[in-house]
Amino acid sequence: MSTISKFIDTYFLHFNAAALVDASNAYNDQLNQKNKMMVTLAGAMSTAEMGKLLAEMIRQDKIHIISCTGANLEEDVMNLVAHSHYERVPNYRDLSPAMEQELLDKGFNRVTDTCIPEEEAFRRLEKHLIHHWQKGATKPQLPHQYVYDMLLSGELEPYYEIDPKDSWVLAAAEKNLPMVVPGWEDSTMGNIFAGYCLKGELEPSYMKSGIQYMTFLADWYQQVTKSSQVGFFQVGGGIAGDFPICVVPMLNQDIGQEVPVWSYFCQISDSTTSYGSYSGAVPNEKITWGKLSVDTPRFVVESDASIVAPLMFAKILGL
Repeated sequence: MSTISKFIDTYFLHFNAAALVDASNAYNDQLNQKNKMMVTLAGAMSTAEMGKLLAEMIRQDKIHIISCTGANLEEDVMNLVAHSHYERVPNYRDLSPAMEQELLDKGFNRVTDTCIPEEEAFRRLEKHLIHHWQKGATKPQLPHQYVYDMLLSGELEPYYEIDPKDSWVLAAAEKNLPMVVPGWEDSTMGNIFAGYCLKGELEPSYMKSGIQYMTFLADWYQQVTKSSQVGFFQVGGGIAGDFPICVVPMLNQDIGQEVPVWSYFCQISDSTTSYGSYSGAVPNEKITWGKLSVDTPRFVVESDASIVAPLMFAKILGL
């Protein structure tokens, strides 16, 4: 057993620490049973450089489909091409409104303690993506497919500022990993695309929509579950998790196509159930919605995903 895994098994014995161990072991049990695994990414996991381990999970076939926000899709690529231009602000809690304005004036957008550079990150991707989006006039695609095309073309390689092995989106593109990006319109690139539509330079029809993501996911799930089952590993909450988990009751209840429920469920969450937050709902509630069964292995690690997810990935990878 390697160093990180041995440390976790030796000292992570109770409470959320024990839940982390149990959920990691059950994840590997799913893989050993030849089941497939979906991982969902909410929040700013890409800006937290989750790609350093997530990419290896993809390369080792420990993830078979990803659901993520548009922000996580684009911010991994931004980190790939603009990392040296990022600015860390460890004292972000002490910033005054005037100091926040100063960051904006310098061309930075802040995500907690990390400032993303407007020109080197957002605008660099825009300059490349616009040419791929224009191809949607004859061949509309889903949002992530345009990003895959951009990465696989090699046009961004001169700008790489980190080891490309640390980019999870690049790893996904190289495997042509299935992906759903619900609510992509809410991302910066989604806003930019909408801006081009307002200016008449693009048409909304060039971009496939969330409904097409759901129909794609439904087809994928039906095909995969003919020979295996699919587990669900949710990092954070929000639409990245809420959207894809609903494919099971949609198929079973809305169109009468019988499929198995998710074979495993784990969520890393800091959301509070009593606030009426769906993201904080305990897994048992999902039984009532036809997403999980009484027999589904169910886990919640109530902690910070930026701490827990890397530890779980390390444990699953046997590091």
